[in-house]
Amino acid sequence: MTNVGFASTSPPSQPFISPTAEDSCANSMNYFQGITGKGKLLTAMSGFWFDHLKGVVGNHLITQDIRQMPAVVQKYADQLDGRCMLVKKLKILPVEAIVRGYITDILKTDNATNNFYCCMQGSGWAEYQKKGTICDIPLPKGLVESQKLDKPLFTPSTKAEIGDHDENIHPSKLAEIIGADYATKVEELALSIYSAAAEYALSKGIIIADTKFEFGVDEQGNVILADEVLTPDSSRFWPADQYVAGKGQPSYDKQFLRDFLTSIKFDKTGAGIAIPNDIVEKTIGKYREAAEILTGKRL
Repeated sequence: MTNVGFASTSPPSQPFISPTAEDSCANSMNYFQGITGKGKLLTAMSGFWFDHLKGVVGNHLITQDIRQMPAVVQKYADQLDGRCMLVKKLKILPVEAIVRGYITDILKTDNATNNFYCCMQGSGWAEYQKKGTICDIPLPKGLVESQKLDKPLFTPSTKAEIGDHDENIHPSKLAEIIGADYATKVEELALSIYSAAAEYALSKGIIIADTKFEFGVDEQGNVILADEVLTPDSSRFWPADQYVAGKGQPSYDKQFLRDFLTSIKFDKTGAGIAIPNDIVEKTIGKYREAAEILTGKRL
């Protein structure tokens, strides 16, 4: 989710608007065409999860109703309605709180261009095959690809500036970045949120294989949930009825897009390209399917 602050120079307590970008990526491959409608789906999903998880963790959401937002925002309603939130302004902790329930590829955020997105790219399974670890955390021998872990694994990463790449780190290094107290709290919250969300999603027929969270600190010093949460951009969703350990899984995300870009040998360091309409439609279809299953609403 792209945070664009209409009140970015205001005091920390001043709410600001957080629109959701239509941009996307796949395997760190950059292109400059949005996935039409994606922003609204991500906003709807995030709003659902903020409400569903409010008993587990506080969050930055004030409202998604554009009629309750400042007049300066309402005049852009034709562009922003359904794809923005009025949120509390926080001090964002510069880390990604990644939680994995299954052994699969690493979840990363790539900030290589001025487009904002989250993408999954990885070496988690490869690292385990080579070293028996993920992010240098030892795991039991004999695990197979996509196998459920005995308990969820917390594997944070740095939060890179635009133009850099996030770096996965061992949890022990988190305190060096945000301090011991915040590190402990972020880990506790991330694992609690994942467990609650994974249980709910499984009751709807979706496995949350892994996900990432972002947290901020409010004026009272509380650590609360921020940015987007538990969307196909920040998580890996698998259909539970098709799950078979020992291989890669079908997923509710950008797989159609990844396959297309791979098939044309797209140069991820080169210029952006136009994506065929059928690929766009299949991609957004997967997003919508996951969103409607989880929220119980037609979107």
